Amino acid sequence: MSTTTPGAARSPYRVTTIGVFRSEWTKLISVRSPRWALLIAVVLTIGVGAGIAAVSAHEYPTMSAAARATFDPIGTSLAGVYFAELATGVLGALAVTGDYATGMIRASLTVVPRRLPVLWCKVGLTGLVSFLVMTLAAVASFELGQALLSSHDIGVSLNADGALRPVLGAGLSSALVTIIALAIGAILRNTAAAISTFVGVFFVLPPLASLLPGGLGDHLATYLPSNAASAVFATAETGPQALAPAPGVVVLAAYAVVLTAVASVELCRRDS
Repeated sequence: MSTTTPGAARSPYRVTTIGVFRSEWTKLISVRSPRWALLIAVVLTIGVGAGIAAVSAHEYPTMSAAARATFDPIGTSLAGVYFAELATGVLGALAVTGDYATGMIRASLTVVPRRLPVLWCKVGLTGLVSFLVMTLAAVASFELGQALLSSHDIGVSLNADGALRPVLGAGLSSALVTIIALAIGAILRNTAAAISTFVGVFFVLPPLASLLPGGLGDHLATYLPSNAASAVFATAETGPQALAPAPGVVVLAAYAVVLTAVASVELCRRDS
């Protein structure tokens, strides 16, 4: 007959989703490099958008009638989001590769032996932080840009038709880009490799795709992650093959889901 001793009693401490989230939040805000990446993304979003808006306001009186007719004040103030994608990608990569570089991943997987909650909480938390911060940055960039453009009465308000959707799209696009980079980092487990791969896919592959013969290059480029990300917060289609915002969200989210699924399989299959 077996007996239960006091020392064999079940521990009162359990691994919960909230606990894993809190742990990942502590790690995210405790390391300087992700904070710097997020700060750079904010500075690029606001600074580049304001700079382009200021130049456009200065040159507007000398623009031709056709240029004035097609001038896009909303897209002008959000131009910095294109450049900020690099920083948000670095944020996503560092959020996971930093754990492998320091060995912290072993402690995390020891506490959470099922493994997958660690990755999923990283994805959810980092994506949420990126969305909230970059949405606020997009709002600030929009308001500052429109203030600069209002000197020639070409600025618009946030409640104008077609203004709110691209501003929110900038935050959503940034969040999905962050998740894609995080998934790449979880697959490669190396900071330099993850960032290099992200930069290659987002910034090198599109111009290379355009070199393909016929319309194949344009058709392929349409569905690349970088162009899908741009379509999410675009104010108008930029070409005959450009995606509309809703399909852009679907394509970009599909990349994020597929890469996260691959990262999940790799996390369960390989040693930490």
